[in-house]
Amino acid sequence: MGHLGHLKQEYRDLLRRLEGGPVAMPRPREPRAWEGFREILEILYSPEEAALAARFPVAPTDLKRLARRLGVRQAELVPRLEAMCDKGLVLDLVHPRSGETRYLLSPPVVGFFEFSLMRAKDSIPKKRMAEALEAYTHGDDTFAREVFGGDTVIGRTLVAETALDGDQPEVLDWERATAIIRDARAWSVALCYCRHKAEHLEEACDAPMEVCLSLNGGADFVIRRKFGRAIERSEAMDIMTRARGSGLVQLADNVQGHPTWICNCCGCCCGQLQAINELGLKAVNPSAFLARSDTAKCSGCSRCSRACPITAITMTAQRVTAKRKNTLVPVVDEERCIGCGVCVGACKKDAMGMVRRSERPHVPVNAIERSVRMSIERGRLAQLLFDEGANRGMRFLNAVLRTLERLPVAERALASEQVRSRFVRAALARIQDPLGS
Repeated sequence: MGHLGHLKQEYRDLLRRLEGGPVAMPRPREPRAWEGFREILEILYSPEEAALAARFPVAPTDLKRLARRLGVRQAELVPRLEAMCDKGLVLDLVHPRSGETRYLLSPPVVGFFEFSLMRAKDSIPKKRMAEALEAYTHGDDTFAREVFGGDTVIGRTLVAETALDGDQPEVLDWERATAIIRDARAWSVALCYCRHKAEHLEEACDAPMEVCLSLNGGADFVIRRKFGRAIERSEAMDIMTRARGSGLVQLADNVQGHPTWICNCCGCCCGQLQAINELGLKAVNPSAFLARSDTAKCSGCSRCSRACPITAITMTAQRVTAKRKNTLVPVVDEERCIGCGVCVGACKKDAMGMVRRSERPHVPVNAIERSVRMSIERGRLAQLLFDEGANRGMRFLNAVLRTLERLPVAERALASEQVRSRFVRAALARIQDPLGS
């Protein structure tokens, strides 16, 4: 592609590395998006950092193995890694019990896109970065379809617990924001990347800014690298309550066990919700609930429709009785509704409520299952297995195999084909053409 000619070799190599993994940063089609793509790489990575990042393994890797893979002495590598961690380009993952540190190249999301605008002040030119991100993510739909176009996505909706009545069937702990925060061991808060970006584009809304919560290992990194501040459990609960009062949607890490983040999102700035509103993508895994109206109580005021962050509620004229004029009633698009409960909080007549979906949406048990599913859907399972398996050993491979066993038959067949293709390509690469030797 002609656009590659405008990139230094270090950035071309980095581009190829970032096109891999469960969540990639694919090369865009349109010139405006390409310019944003180039700007992002050149703002965040020096040529030396780009060259180093391009050779990073897919898996978290300890310092000794990483130094060997990169061909750099450990004493020289450590300060370079420290600088990249401070910029959010590399994640230093410290095991909470053993204290062992492994290094992982940060993905674009949730990763270095967010970290670039989570701090109010640092060396990154904020306005230029915001413009580059906007150009890349909205210059065409390549990135949005990469991140949000599969069946498995990065975020899931947490239903507002205040929107549920006492007659609801059991709500599991991993479905409750309060339980997720209660059970976490560490908490931090930072600026909302999406609204901070919108602020530098002069498009910000009036929703609160410091509401981006990180939990557990995610909080450890955010605190250690000063992307946000450490908070207590009680403040995390207060932030959630205030965000709900502001009509924000709570989206969490799309896993059941030990989520690492909860965002408090608005429909105008949030990238996940914009992908629904602008492209019609199912960008968020919905909660197990649906909005439902009680027409007998409804006054037709349209508060619910105006509050809905993804325009899933339409006010429709309906003749309630033959002797009355038409009145407006809310109609919920059940295919579009993400089950957040914001409409319930907006209703002053107690006419909106939440009901269970006929089938609970699948939420991956952990990050490994989510990565496996996303890799299969995007045709990258072989890369995940061959790269990560080589570094993590049998424990990782066993976890992947257990995930594969739980998949539907069609997805298992797709996974098998991807792995088989990798084996075939590897075998062919080892066969020398006798006519060419």
